[in-house]
Amino acid sequence: MTIGIVGAGQLGRMLALAGYPLGLDFLFLDRSADVPAAALAPVLAGTFTDRKLLRRLARRCEVLSFDWENISVPALRAATHGLRTRISPPLRALATGQDRLAEKRLFERLRIPTTRYAAVGSRSGLERACARIGLPGVLKTRRLGYDGKGQALIRKRADIAAAWDALGGVPLLYEEFIDFELEVSALGVRGRDDSEALYPLTRNWHAGGILRLSVAPWESAALERQARAHLRAVLRDFSYVGTLAIEFFVCKGRLVANELAPRVHNSGHWTIEGAVTSQFENHLRAVAGLPLGSTAACGHAAMVNLIGRMPPAAAVLAQPGVHLHDYGKSARPGRKLGHCTLVAPSADERDRRTRALLRALAVSLVRAP
Repeated sequence: MTIGIVGAGQLGRMLALAGYPLGLDFLFLDRSADVPAAALAPVLAGTFTDRKLLRRLARRCEVLSFDWENISVPALRAATHGLRTRISPPLRALATGQDRLAEKRLFERLRIPTTRYAAVGSRSGLERACARIGLPGVLKTRRLGYDGKGQALIRKRADIAAAWDALGGVPLLYEEFIDFELEVSALGVRGRDDSEALYPLTRNWHAGGILRLSVAPWESAALERQARAHLRAVLRDFSYVGTLAIEFFVCKGRLVANELAPRVHNSGHWTIEGAVTSQFENHLRAVAGLPLGSTAACGHAAMVNLIGRMPPAAAVLAQPGVHLHDYGKSARPGRKLGHCTLVAPSADERDRRTRALLRALAVSLVRAP
């Protein structure tokens, strides 16, 4: 079976690495052939809206999937028209993951707690939203925002003009600022036969809007129950097939949904070494119609993103039990170039070794584990 993947970045690369042992083949489409997945499989180079190229991809594959959200839904739908090629995850989930307003409405409809919000289309509309929801708040682009991009914090009324000047002109969303205690993510997978497998809860640390560190399992029975209920609700509502992630804020003992990702997710990289079946393998099992694998943790794992520059491999691998993943990307400030993981027999040992790894990599975090 050949899996077509729109997007050939590091997530696509890790999908291919997980899929070859299963006997799967891959064909990618991306804007350039100079992408991480190109080292592993052919890449069709062109725009994500090129319907002829997408059609060519669809004709050569039994299943189409994607490694990021910012892809034309109409173009993908047209590419498979009249073909037996499946698209997984479903396009409705992809469309929702592209639009922060659609995400908020989904969470509300499924009774998943989320922040108070308002759609904004004008400067006066932003002023009304700030008055109704209150300050501080965050103004966000509804589309094309990731890793902290497309956001402006509004602390006081004097900040409104600058926020509008920075982001105005595209559909926006204003939401209340949450003074959260920590951030977590829930990852799960759903198969074509409606089977489900959910990973342990993951705690995340961000800096500058970019994920820096994840640890799992994050053991809180109450939060785990909430996360599993919310994740199952979304998976079932979409009749989902594949891996899905939801990011939450933790506020006063409850989860508040921030956003979802209809794909494999950065906070799930720990599953490669830290779970019986990685999120990447399980995504492929799901979309290919294979039985899902166990999502049980193989100990206590940590994942550190390598941002902006790659440290010398020897410096990483000198740390006991650490695994290095180099995406083969050129260095650039703020760019995710790789990650490393470790797995320990206890949470205390994991946290101790993680602190040592962070020191060795000169990564500083507020309230590190």
